[in-house]
Amino acid sequence: MRPAERQLSRYGWQPADPPRRPVLFVNPRSGDGRAARAGLAERAREQGIETVVLAPGQDLAALASQAAAGGADALGMAGGDGSLAVVAATAAAHGIPFVCVPAGTRNHFALDVGVDRRDVTGALDAFTDGVERRIDVAEVNGRTFLNNVSLGVYGDAVRSPAYRDAKVRTLLQTAAEVLGPSAEAPALRLPDDLGREHRRPAIVLVSNNPYALDHPLARGTRPTLGGGQLGIIVLDAPGDSPDAPGRAWSTPRLEVSAPGPVHAGIDGEAADLSPPLRFAIRPSALRVRISVRHPGASPSARLRLPPPPREQQSHQGEGDGAPP
Repeated sequence: MRPAERQLSRYGWQPADPPRRPVLFVNPRSGDGRAARAGLAERAREQGIETVVLAPGQDLAALASQAAAGGADALGMAGGDGSLAVVAATAAAHGIPFVCVPAGTRNHFALDVGVDRRDVTGALDAFTDGVERRIDVAEVNGRTFLNNVSLGVYGDAVRSPAYRDAKVRTLLQTAAEVLGPSAEAPALRLPDDLGREHRRPAIVLVSNNPYALDHPLARGTRPTLGGGQLGIIVLDAPGDSPDAPGRAWSTPRLEVSAPGPVHAGIDGEAADLSPPLRFAIRPSALRVRISVRHPGASPSARLRLPPPPREQQSHQGEGDGAPP
């Protein structure tokens, strides 16, 4: 095992043989044309990767399913987090590896899975010189998400003087880092881990594994994507729970009820969901590959492990600027 592979094995990554017929989907409009500026499609084809540049209106889910059914043995996506989730769902369904190329705007999933977000073209090395591990995915009403689902009105909550408690501010600031589109929600109702029912919460954030809440340098990242738990953050509406307006816990399943359709942000994209909203974690459902030269873990994961031996540090990319 090479030094870089040995270092990444600390986070569960293992050497993997290159796929024989990889397929990469590229959204040229994501990240203000980031993939096009990097010449990503051309670089991918030079490496023998079948590349599909998406045109407006094309059905990404159908294209990914066709590729897998046609013999693709690895699927990649260069685009935003919502597009990544679509292709990842197909890869998981067919049991083949998934490659994340950080060509979106926020690249939230890339950060947490350990891809160097600045190294767009270098992420292609996951196909030819990569390491692999299994991670969890989550779903709501059968729709796969990699990061989170947000419900409620963050804009109103952040301005409320009711959220002055330090712990609640931590929850609020963490939610602010990762929330997608949101709007006023109907009267949501959900139980927490103590059996208390929350009615009309201002914010509900359900994530694929919990976010770090204990370190300001890593807020908005997840220490693991393999814990087998949903992360839940709830901020109650001002006045509804003056003694404990915010709570965070983890659970493998959650049900949220509402009197009508719920507007949600799913991996950064707006969607309407029909109640009840049934959330579940799918442990180890997705095979992921990354370049052997990328960090291999989120900032919060790296903060919780001792630094690698000095002679190995030069092999690890630190593209997100976070401490190792």
